[in-house]
Amino acid sequence: MLVRYNPWQEFNNLQRQIDRLFEDVRVPDEVSERGSVRVPAAELQETQEAIHLKLELPGIESKDLDIQVTENSVYVSGERKIEAKSEVKGVIKSEFYYGKFERVIPLPARVQNANVKAEYKDGILNLTLPKVEQEKHKVVKINLEKPIA
Repeated sequence: MLVRYNPWQEFNNLQRQIDRLFEDVRVPDEVSERGSVRVPAAELQETQEAIHLKLELPGIESKDLDIQVTENSVYVSGERKIEAKSEVKGVIKSEFYYGKFERVIPLPARVQNANVKAEYKDGILNLTLPKVEQEKHKVVKINLEKPIA
């Protein structure tokens, strides 16, 4: 049996492999094809006094969130629960994801985990994590005007 070689088929296979590789980083809060819930998107900003962490958690009630802060990291887990089911002729359609997630976010500096301020509004969790005193003064300005002898 003779099989004709199609070079475009190799490109199609490569494209599918690349798509699968980047699938988990495109939209961090959607359901993947394998049915697991991806982690929520996060934004981390560091100032001299504190670390500000923002997490996108739409559709999750505050009572369904578990937030734990150590000196070096933030652990967030939660669950988005199914609110209503609509079924027409045995078919259920939904573009929303439901399920549990958990995420550990390492922090760039040690924080005072007993003094964290949290705000949760409109599906956005904002954490203000004050740095420990030693971390606040960690940056040292170097003077380059005089050459080192």
